[in-house]
Amino acid sequence: MCVNSKSPKIRFLLMMLAVSASGSLSAQQQNLHDPNIVVDGVPIPDPSTMTKGPEVKGVISARNGNRIKVTTADGSSTVIGISDATQIKAAAGLFGSNRNKLTADALLNGLPVTVKTMQPAEGQYGMLVASQVSFRNSDLKTATMIRNATDQRFEEQTAATEALRGRMGDIDKYNIKSTTNVHFDVGKAELSPEDKANLCSTASAAQATENALMLVVGYTDSTGSDEFNQELSEKRASRVINYLQQACGWKPYRMLTPTGMAKADPAASNDTPEGKAQNRRVAVNILVSKSVDNL
Repeated sequence: MCVNSKSPKIRFLLMMLAVSASGSLSAQQQNLHDPNIVVDGVPIPDPSTMTKGPEVKGVISARNGNRIKVTTADGSSTVIGISDATQIKAAAGLFGSNRNKLTADALLNGLPVTVKTMQPAEGQYGMLVASQVSFRNSDLKTATMIRNATDQRFEEQTAATEALRGRMGDIDKYNIKSTTNVHFDVGKAELSPEDKANLCSTASAAQATENALMLVVGYTDSTGSDEFNQELSEKRASRVINYLQQACGWKPYRMLTPTGMAKADPAASNDTPEGKAQNRRVAVNILVSKSVDNL
């Protein structure tokens, strides 16, 4: 039975993943250039003559030279210029430590970003220019893995990967086929023997579902600071992903971008110890695109 989530946060997450799938898996196969975002006659102004502009959060859905198109949660798109003065930074995420002084080559299609912008001063004509583009190391690694996978020709993966990508070009929604939750002790990210067995059982069952993808989301209870909970939820998701891939044989190209949701979307009330125990979890969701489900 298909279960379509009505949670705004989950719908936003799945929309972002859909943009990532369609942008990262198709546009990146060549040179990342998209003529649709060329803005004829609109030059990139000198940042020194500009004033502070809006902050834009979304996913890079196209790129052309020194311009990127960022698609936000409501589906709108903003074209933003990248100048020599733009700072490009990656923050600690699921798989890496802090990295600085990155170049524009890191701005890959499908990458979730937060962009601080500058806008033309009053009376000037031009476009938004990024003063800073920031993202998580984990998202950069995932986007890089997807881009590199388009050039790989491993016999085991090529046919299945390309066929799946070909059918996923117009994804906008997923059907959730099943969800497996594993739980954790307070402040911990270690998997129990029972959890490990359940994860491999879930992976084995998902292997039998054609076109199945996996979305792993980490959560915490309300104990601790927001920053601590964010890092802990990502660490828990990372631990589950590593075990699924290394011990259970789930292929990386069938794994959607993981995330940590900290204490958001609790499964139960955080007012009781029992409720908190349910909230200290990682949800392993088996998804199939509506465009290929039941084919």
